[in-house]
Amino acid sequence: MHNLETVTKQIHDAERAAGRPEGSVQLLPVTKFHPVERIIELAEAGITLVGENREQEARAKAEALDGRCQIAMIGQIQSKKANAVARWAAQVHSLDSVKLAHGLDRGMALALERGDRTTDTLPCLIQLSDDGDTARGGASYDDVPEIIEAVENSEHLRLDGFMVVPPLNSDPETVFRRARALVDDTSAHLGRDLILSAGMSGDFETAIACGSDLVRVGTALLGPRPVG
Repeated sequence: MHNLETVTKQIHDAERAAGRPEGSVQLLPVTKFHPVERIIELAEAGITLVGENREQEARAKAEALDGRCQIAMIGQIQSKKANAVARWAAQVHSLDSVKLAHGLDRGMALALERGDRTTDTLPCLIQLSDDGDTARGGASYDDVPEIIEAVENSEHLRLDGFMVVPPLNSDPETVFRRARALVDDTSAHLGRDLILSAGMSGDFETAIACGSDLVRVGTALLGPRPVG
């Protein structure tokens, strides 16, 4: 896993450049379209969580992995898929509506009732839409308070932070810093530390400089995605 060593070094270099402790930023490999064997290689190298974008593909990989590595859902989730996602997802990083929060909470209850899960809490990140165009996934900043309330009042969801993807033609640094400010404000309001997931293969060093706690890296780590 030569690329894992390279990407890890780049993350550590970016941490030091930002004056942050080495190891303070988590790497989330994005394994969409890559075979489950690549995830097993990552697990053997010490990776415990990967990100997937599509429910059906992720579910099949979760079954094949049989606990060797956990999977976070980072792609847009249709409300009708909430029950399915709740069965296998170790985390959800793309929560973007009150409706989806309710669906995931109900899905968790059903999964527990059926014995599909051993953990009764689903950690969630709220995905932000910086420009308010929610068609591509993500919640507008105006909708965030209502989603936070829905998660805080749920039985089986836990808010762990926020995720953001800079819109096309935006300034990533501005997007990342705005998201970081929301994370800090919400952390203060809730009385616990939340995380920011920001930065991908092309901009994770900028994201780390702006305070990202978790970077999602696919291409730089695993190479171009196989056609799928």
